[in-house]
Amino acid sequence: MDHILKGAPVAAAIKEKLCEEAEQLAARGITPALAVLEFGERADNAAYLRGIRKNAEACGVQLKHVVLPEDSTQGAAAAMLGQLNDDASVHGILLLRPLPKQLNEAALCAAIRPEKDVDCATDLSLAGVFAGKDLGFSPCTAQAVIEILKYYGVPLAGTNCAVVGRSLVVGRPLAMLLLQENATVTLCHSKTKDLPAVTRRADIVIAAMGRAKALGAEHFSEDQILIDVGIHRLEDGSLSGDIDFAAAEPKAEAITPVPGGVGAVTTAVLLAHVTEAAAKHAEG
Repeated sequence: MDHILKGAPVAAAIKEKLCEEAEQLAARGITPALAVLEFGERADNAAYLRGIRKNAEACGVQLKHVVLPEDSTQGAAAAMLGQLNDDASVHGILLLRPLPKQLNEAALCAAIRPEKDVDCATDLSLAGVFAGKDLGFSPCTAQAVIEILKYYGVPLAGTNCAVVGRSLVVGRPLAMLLLQENATVTLCHSKTKDLPAVTRRADIVIAAMGRAKALGAEHFSEDQILIDVGIHRLEDGSLSGDIDFAAAEPKAEAITPVPGGVGAVTTAVLLAHVTEAAAKHAEG
């Protein structure tokens, strides 16, 4: 196993497969399409959108970037989602968040049809993850972690995993995905008593707390697999994950970098979900 678990080769393997699937759909006159709905063009979304567009074009997936005014009403936002739901040429819908304060995020997420919910924004999709049923798609970032572990041959069955972070976007659904792989999972968070003792006992530690360098040397023991979901821009302009890489890397058997780790795989997973959604739609 590589010591540094880079996301690029994992993303490349996913994209190779989805490109083949997109070509098969194209032969049937079907172009997988992702609609990205944004309210105002936010600078912090620009890089993410560029990455989606670049990868989509390379894989035969169409990107429809829909921008509504930042001061849009709930009715206008819901109406646009209704149009995208009814548009048979759109197979996946991604609602860029956070939303403007005047919008009810929960209501808008719920308005997305589950078959087009390619990043697990709806309660039904999330229920599918927790129940282990095919009711939608898992969150792209959580799925990206699983893809990295599988690509690098990290055994999951019977393995002790500590997931640090309990959000519905990453932590909790990721714990369910690991359980489906027969891992033994401890779900931790910032209020966990003696967190370092818990994480040191794990074979795999996945950091998804949303706080830069939240996990330091005291959280790790020798020869662990460390997966860092976080990405933060520090005051000096550099990027950091939730793990203090310099402190953790010497101890780890393997560790994901930031940037170039989980984030590099997330977009590929998103586009794979869109292609899968298009295939399911074609099957009726």
